[in-house]
Amino acid sequence: QVQLVESGGGSVQAGGSLRLSCTASGPLHNRRCVGWFRQSPGKEREWVAGMNIVTDASKYADPVKGRFTISQENGGSTVNLQMDRLESEDTAMYFCAAGWCITVDQAPYARTYKSWGQGTHVSVSS
Repeated sequence: QVQLVESGGGSVQAGGSLRLSCTASGPLHNRRCVGWFRQSPGKEREWVAGMNIVTDASKYADPVKGRFTISQENGGSTVNLQMDRLESEDTAMYFCAAGWCITVDQAPYARTYKSWGQGTHVSVSS
């Protein structure tokens, strides 16, 4: 089964940028969708962005639209999340996930995903 590892987290000031990467260590098979989620203490996990690595379609949660960009490379083995104009509210542990989907419309739903990474922390100071 595919294993996912996130990297690129860190601490930045508001307005800064970070680039997160999610790398798969095994074949993706039918894991057509890759998504990013985040979670802060006391809050529920929320979906951030996702894409269909076959069609290259992408989808974003409203709070990050226009600021974050999801992309793929190496045939979908690596999925990146470019985060620009970061805000304090973006502070969270970020997780990537891979799962089965037909269209990117399924990306926002946790039930889509079968493989999850361990997370990378992002801290944005104001």
